[in-house]
Amino acid sequence: MDKSRLPRALTPAVPAVPAVPAGPVRAARAVRGPAPVLAAAVLLGGALTAAGPTAQAAAPQAPTAAPAPGCSAPYRISQKLAGGTTWRMCWHYDSSAGLVLDNVTYQPKGEPRPIQVLASAKLAQVHVPYDNGQAEYDDLTGFGFGYGLQDLGPTECPGGTVKTVKVPDAGRVKGLCTTTRSRGHAYRMASDDGAKVWQERGTDLLLYTVNKVSWYEYITEWRFASDGTISANVGATGSLSPGDYDAGDGRGWPIGKGAKDYAASHSHNVFWRLNFGLDGGVRDRIEQYDSEVTPPPANGSPTTRTTRTPVTKELAGDARTMRWWRVVSARGKNKDGHQRSYEIVPGPSAPHAGRPFTKHDIYVTQNRACEQFASNNILNCGQDAPDSVDAWVNGETLSHPVVWVNIGFHHIARDEDQQPMPVHWQGFQLAPRDVTAMNPLTPADLVGQNGAPPQGS
Repeated sequence: MDKSRLPRALTPAVPAVPAVPAGPVRAARAVRGPAPVLAAAVLLGGALTAAGPTAQAAAPQAPTAAPAPGCSAPYRISQKLAGGTTWRMCWHYDSSAGLVLDNVTYQPKGEPRPIQVLASAKLAQVHVPYDNGQAEYDDLTGFGFGYGLQDLGPTECPGGTVKTVKVPDAGRVKGLCTTTRSRGHAYRMASDDGAKVWQERGTDLLLYTVNKVSWYEYITEWRFASDGTISANVGATGSLSPGDYDAGDGRGWPIGKGAKDYAASHSHNVFWRLNFGLDGGVRDRIEQYDSEVTPPPANGSPTTRTTRTPVTKELAGDARTMRWWRVVSARGKNKDGHQRSYEIVPGPSAPHAGRPFTKHDIYVTQNRACEQFASNNILNCGQDAPDSVDAWVNGETLSHPVVWVNIGFHHIARDEDQQPMPVHWQGFQLAPRDVTAMNPLTPADLVGQNGAPPQGS
């Protein structure tokens, strides 16, 4: 979509500076050498035993109640789902990032108090470079993403509520849908004798907005599941830009009759910024896990060894087969005495090597109030401070980590992209790992099987 050829009335000429979390803006970082990239070859963790990894931290404090939502009633969301799980959070709207979620807590049945999962979560950039090298956009901070919030009609939010959003310089927009959706089986288990089947349908709390940027419309979606899983997705829809049907670069795809008009190919590099704050603390730990499979010896079976590496300094990480990361609470344990954590589960991605900040899948940086956008960061971090997340990874020790997730999509157009263009999705999940001692949806007649299931199912 060649935005340079479109009427500028579609978006404001100069985006306003967005609000940032309370607290002082720190001075620019000192440069400390190249950004470290954690690789399997430098893993330091030992092999895991059947009992799992050994905790490496002082004994955490007893879990405390999550802080009361710091927002007024119109900006507060609370939803109890089938199965007894309740999600609570605050929301506000940022003129660049769009929808921002704050103080996200999860309370499954049987837990006496809410468990804070996220202190804040939001989009951190939609970077769109074109294959021909003639156009490149930062849609959040360079092209008015926040101002393009769209009104949602009642049919777009079935069974839910459309909340009114105050958009700076644009007025009041009925632009935030909050509703619930079924997601199919949450679990199913049959007894060996076939006498009983345990099964439950899962439900999600669904929040979404739609922001129009030139010809594209971005659906920003957050799903909060009854089993504690969080899903973040961005769906691109709307229209292919007719200004790109020029066949000028030889890189596009024929659209329409014959091979006369070509739609330009491009990438969507979507970033999210996640400040976890598990159990209301700020000193979460990051861990990386890598598994290596050894081929079987003669007449034997393959073996797999998994290593754990504590991530103690800022990280630019790459997703690989059998690699994953988790964020570990420094304050809370489940009823089995295991430290609560959330696993980061990236979705399918096509990493874009054109810019340093798009080369890696995961970044972990020390929390700073001025570092809010993964590229073209419009906040003032000090004179000559870098403005992209890759440059913020400079070896600093992590005491309050922030996680950045990058999911890429290379969009080579097709005839079916017109008209309108079907939604193509990019996203990731946050999966609870030892947040509760058992499945939070465990039926009452199975709760006595924690760690000791009967022989058979």
